[in-house]
Amino acid sequence: MRYILIFILFSIVSFGQKKSNLSQEVWVDSVYNQLSFDEKVGQLFMVAAYSNKDEAHNKSIDKLIEENKIGGLIFFQGGPVRQAKLTNRYQAKSKVPLFIGIDAEWGLSMRLDSTYRYPWNMTLGAIQDMKLIEKTGNQMAKQSKRMGIHFNFAPVVDINTNPKNPIIGNRSFGETKENVTLRALALMKGLQDEGVYATAKHFPGHGDTSTDSHHTLPTVQFDKNRLDDVELYPYKELIKNGLTSVMVAHLNVPSIEPRENYPTSISYNVVTNILKNELQFNGLIFTDALNMKGASNFKKPGDIDLEAFLAGNDILLFAENVPVAIKKFNEAKADGRLTEERLAYSVKKILAYKYKANLQNYQPIVLENLYNDLNTVEYDALNYQLYENAVTVIKNETKSIPIAQLDKEKIAYVKLGNDSSEVFVTKLKSYANVTEITSKNLDSVLVELQDYTKVIIGYHKSDGAWRNHNLTFRELLWINQIAKQNDVILTFFTKPYSLLTIKNFESVETIIVGYQNNAIAQTVVPQVIFGAIGSKGKLPVSIEEHFKVNEGIETLAIQRLGFEIPENVGMNSKILTKIDSIAKYAIDKKMTPGLQVVVARKGKVVYQKSFGNHTYEDGATKVQNTDLYDIASLTKIIGTLPNIMQEFDKGNLTLESKLKMMLPVFKGSNKEDATVLDMLTHQARFQPWIPFYKATLDSLNKPSEKYYRTRPTVEFQLKVAEDLYLRRDYNDTIIKIIADSELLSKKQYKYSDFSFILFKEYLEKQNGKTLEYLAKNNFYNQLGATSITYNPLHYFDRSVVVPTENDNYFRYQPVHGYVHDMAAAMQGGISGHAGLFSNALDIAKVMQMYLQKGNYGGMQFITEATLQKFNTCYFCKDGNRRGVGFDKPQLGNEGPTCGCVSLTSFGHTGFTGTMTWADPEKEIVYVFLSNRTYPDSNATNKLSKENIRENIQKVIYESIIE
Repeated sequence: MRYILIFILFSIVSFGQKKSNLSQEVWVDSVYNQLSFDEKVGQLFMVAAYSNKDEAHNKSIDKLIEENKIGGLIFFQGGPVRQAKLTNRYQAKSKVPLFIGIDAEWGLSMRLDSTYRYPWNMTLGAIQDMKLIEKTGNQMAKQSKRMGIHFNFAPVVDINTNPKNPIIGNRSFGETKENVTLRALALMKGLQDEGVYATAKHFPGHGDTSTDSHHTLPTVQFDKNRLDDVELYPYKELIKNGLTSVMVAHLNVPSIEPRENYPTSISYNVVTNILKNELQFNGLIFTDALNMKGASNFKKPGDIDLEAFLAGNDILLFAENVPVAIKKFNEAKADGRLTEERLAYSVKKILAYKYKANLQNYQPIVLENLYNDLNTVEYDALNYQLYENAVTVIKNETKSIPIAQLDKEKIAYVKLGNDSSEVFVTKLKSYANVTEITSKNLDSVLVELQDYTKVIIGYHKSDGAWRNHNLTFRELLWINQIAKQNDVILTFFTKPYSLLTIKNFESVETIIVGYQNNAIAQTVVPQVIFGAIGSKGKLPVSIEEHFKVNEGIETLAIQRLGFEIPENVGMNSKILTKIDSIAKYAIDKKMTPGLQVVVARKGKVVYQKSFGNHTYEDGATKVQNTDLYDIASLTKIIGTLPNIMQEFDKGNLTLESKLKMMLPVFKGSNKEDATVLDMLTHQARFQPWIPFYKATLDSLNKPSEKYYRTRPTVEFQLKVAEDLYLRRDYNDTIIKIIADSELLSKKQYKYSDFSFILFKEYLEKQNGKTLEYLAKNNFYNQLGATSITYNPLHYFDRSVVVPTENDNYFRYQPVHGYVHDMAAAMQGGISGHAGLFSNALDIAKVMQMYLQKGNYGGMQFITEATLQKFNTCYFCKDGNRRGVGFDKPQLGNEGPTCGCVSLTSFGHTGFTGTMTWADPEKEIVYVFLSNRTYPDSNATNKLSKENIRENIQKVIYESIIE
């Protein structure tokens, strides 16, 4: 590389308009004095380069660098690795290091594939926390620096006062000078603090134009006073705060350039008198691209370049013919129009900024790991925060959101628009039963919607900055007719201007603006609807007289689980991915055909994945997050225990309550004085297990006709499995067997299902309702835990229920959709110790309710005092780790957890290969569901022997970084 370098005593990288230091001046003068006139002129040009074009294009850039000594390149479309390679190639050929610039208003993805995309400026305009926008600038700068880019041609400071503006629109922060300026300052600071030059554009203001300067010369009719008060306001503030550069637009502004249709970019009055003299801007001045019709229609290549330079611009962007332009500069020098002093002013300024960018110590771009460096999880973490702060509720008159009483709602979803709504619908369904209405006929839709209490309408359009997001006549008709009939929550995943097509909002109860149709926005909006987060955004623009700029209703967060990037709750995503490896290992070693894992922290789900298949057979169904597993003994703390705690809150039970008072049938038995505390801590001396089913088998160990029928009758109603019905009175036999069973000789910890079987009897007798009814109506319906159920085939298709075993000892059939536990099956699938099916997410909701001291979704299910009683280890000193109903961490080396949880943590494990655990100190909820019992529950429990559940839990704790 033929760089002109001299010995530098020290270097200081600074931004804005700071006084040059001595070493900078020495370097600048040294380089300048070694350049010929043509080479000096070459420094003024920043030429368009592409990394998606052929070698002929690349060689044309080589030629401009080698022969014309151009000063820089502005990269357009391509990819990051290709561009980095070309940057290294071009820099190696350049006599003076090149400036590299790019339009990256919403990140490098504005021009490059495989790079990160941030929200449009209009979306950022809704955010009220400027620190988030500053952080956006920081991250954009880091990505630019990684690509060897020195200029991000951002922020756009145009004040978009014309909603029909065809070229600015979403690129603007909004319609008021104050809002635009605050956000532009934050973005500028973020960029420049990280060492990348910011460029405010499009001077003097492109926000109130109705045509596109790429195709014609737009006209701005405001007088000088209006321009000075509004359009120039952001520039004044940014200049005061150290703005590096300004880009001058191609506009026709008669009030400041009287020559008819004379572009501002080549106007001496605009560039020199106003920008440099009146606004006292001493930084670099760029023209907008000189190939744009707003400029190129006015003068030919070469002439337009010279005219722009004489007007006061420093850098000529996207010059179409550099050799011709250099020739025109020579002619201007010869006839006296161009002086050495004028040329030196701009060229030395350019060189000074190259020095400040440390180009005197240029290093090639390192290609290794480039893609990963440009797409780190920290960028996702910020993007989630941006959308969480942008989503704007502009109408909520009936306080429809957050939707609180889920048990009283029947919710439908209707999609409008032509783009994807998949993530939105999935997340809506993670909070409640939401029915998608797919009919294309409006009359049919209206009939279907008659029974629904709320209808969520999602308007989804392709997420492009310049796309048309206007509602069609058909879509307007649908909104109007549905809103007349139903309570509607209207959600826009489009720019806010799409609301302008609606002329009357009276019949719509709730309106949410999500701004963009991408996975993050579609994840955040449902959280606002259901109260996992509150809305914080404010409208960046007005919607005629209906909704004014800065309007936005702050809704409440009501303590429901949300969805978040791990880093935003103090966890490391990369470490969490180790869970994937453990899960795949378990499946590969046939410890279980498949599994689900959910991890939440601080009320946010940060990991939700499913692995493997329902069974080992070829073509078996892949496990989905929504599939239901038999959760086995998790039933104890998910179904029975919360209802027991409610009985405590009602005053019906205490820890000292005795079994004979709860169930009079036990009076006179050896168990009559067993207390609630002893029963729920597994030290009531109950037998650990009795195989009740064996007494109902015949001499061939098959279901006896004395007890079973293949079809239901009046006497045989307890469905144990497919085509297998037990006598309806057999539950009494089970209770009698328990009552008559011997007590263990010693009072000590011995795990037994009997306590929970008996508590089911108590709860049902006490309340006159089945345990299924109590669990659903007291908890699941209000929690939005829609998948938790007994007897899942009553409510779900068999295809979403994971099988648990091929039974060859009792039922002699695949156990699929029926509870695996034999005793629970003999109780009709509903018992206190087993019977529940669920997906992992809904288990997490119950556990999160516990973590939140009994509160969830704005409802207090259990008092904090009662929860505290139950999450206490009363007999740790005696070697019994159990809480009241809850399992607790091991006291020695052996136990249910990784050994890395806090002593206040609690949970349970299940025979089918399940586990859930909550830790109040680390605010962690962990759920693991599997069917390790398939196909043979009597096979070696390899899942347990290899500590798969515990190893995953260990990874969770290793991932905690704060």
